[in-house]
This record gives sequence, C-alpha cells and structure tokens, in this order.
Amino acid sequence: MTSPTIHASAVLAGPRAVLIRGPSGSGKSALAYALIQAGTSGLLPFTRLVGDDRVHLEASHGRLLVRPAAALAGLIEIRGLGIRRVPFEPLAAVGLLVDLAAADAGRMPEPSDSSLEGVVLPRLAVAAGGDPLRLVVAALQTDTYAG
Repeated sequence: MTSPTIHASAVLAGPRAVLIRGPSGSGKSALAYALIQAGTSGLLPFTRLVGDDRVHLEASHGRLLVRPAAALAGLIEIRGLGIRRVPFEPLAAVGLLVDLAAADAGRMPEPSDSSLEGVVLPRLAVAAGGDPLRLVVAALQTDTYAG
C-alpha cells in the first residue's frame, strides 16, 4: 500500500464504514470503540474496527476505501486500559464521514457533504463536548446515512 496514512479511525457499521476525524484528544478512538459496542449490543447491525488512529484512504471506482495502517491493524486504544487487540476488517468502503470537535457543528444543521480523495460523502459535524455516539447512531438509523 503506497497511499499515505491520515489521522482518523474507521468502523464498519453494516455495509459501509464510518470514518472518524478530529483533533488529537477529540475522542476518535472512544467513538470507534463505542460504535463497536453498539454493534455487539444490537443497537447497530454488524460492526467491526477497520482502523484506529491512522488509516489509509484510496478512491476506487467512485468509492472511498479505507484500510488500517499495517502496524496498527487490529489495535485500538481504550482510554484507561491502553492498547487492545480486537477483530478488524482489512478493507471497507466509507459511507459516512464524522468530524469531531467541528467548528461548524450546529443544533439544526443543513445536510452536508464533504469530498475526500475526489469522492463525495455525507458528513456529520459533531461539536466539542457533544454526544457523538448518539448522533452517529441516529445518522446510521435514518436516511441521513447512505448505507
């Protein structure tokens, strides 16, 4: 894999991955683990880690593909426990972009899209201090998500 990595986490939720971006300390790993737990509890369909902290992105046939950085594949940071090994997916198509601690997050935001690697994706902006799990689950369970 020759594409550079970006600071982000990704979780497969049903047929598509949620790509989670945000500044250091914004809760990317915490949200990724919470999404995995939401799948385990039945709140969401099948969920599995794709990558935590650093992932590769690649545009292919109109889709944005995400894969874990090789050195971090299957590893996730759980605050208070450290780095843990979990099952992971080696490749997934991204269906939703989540930006944590986003300055443009609003109470009643207009639906927005963002382009990554030339692929347009639905984007969810989450304010700092907000409840990202609640918002992402709602997006995944409604027509906001193009799953």
